[in-house]
Amino acid sequence: MDKKDLAQDKKIVKKAIGQHDAQMHGGKKTTLKLRAGGKTNADMLKMGRNLAKVANQKSPGRKG
Repeated sequence: MDKKDLAQDKKIVKKAIGQHDAQMHGGKKTTLKLRAGGKTNADMLKMGRNLAKVANQKSPGRKG
């Protein structure tokens, strides 16, 4: 995913969550955390279908 796509997605979701919070929760803010997406065709072409699945399942927060 490109950085521009991620930034655009976050902007759209943040706006929608803001509207929801304003209507349903009196404006109380919700934090936004997006998970990484699924395997891509580029990943499958580069490393194969099964390795792309394994690489996608690795947590971005765990190093090691």
